[in-house]
Amino acid sequence: MASSQGTVDMDALFQQLSQPEGEGWRIAESDILREWSKSGSPAMDLLLKRGEEALDQGDAVTAIGHLTALTDHAPDFATGYQARAAAYALKGDYGPAIADLAHALELEPRQFAALTQMGVMLEEMGDDERAMAAYRATLEIHPHQQEAIDGLARLEMANHGTDI
Repeated sequence: MASSQGTVDMDALFQQLSQPEGEGWRIAESDILREWSKSGSPAMDLLLKRGEEALDQGDAVTAIGHLTALTDHAPDFATGYQARAAAYALKGDYGPAIADLAHALELEPRQFAALTQMGVMLEEMGDDERAMAAYRATLEIHPHQQEAIDGLARLEMANHGTDI
């Protein structure tokens, strides 16, 4: 995690995020994502912004360029790897995408967006058991993440059927 996160009580935010009742988790999610987007360097934050903008425009190659510069200059910034993984996935390069997600998770094991991305890619690759494990890990951290809820339900239905 970036040093800028030292002033925010991330553990308290994750505790609030994990609460099954109420809407406080939405604020915690927003606060966590905001903290994760801070590299501690304005130049690195700009690379992240440019990479995300290219990704939003569907320009995976440009996004990978900006985000590779980011990961080269800020190797301890998990969000850089998670964002670059999204760009690789958009391009169809799942090997490098999964490697980046694994690295992001080494740097920040609670990176629920990376876990969900991992689940989506594993599901698309047909590795249902590992995809379900990724979705379950996401939901342990962030039980409200709809993409993981839907992915797990879809895979459980496909792999286990329904009881009559």
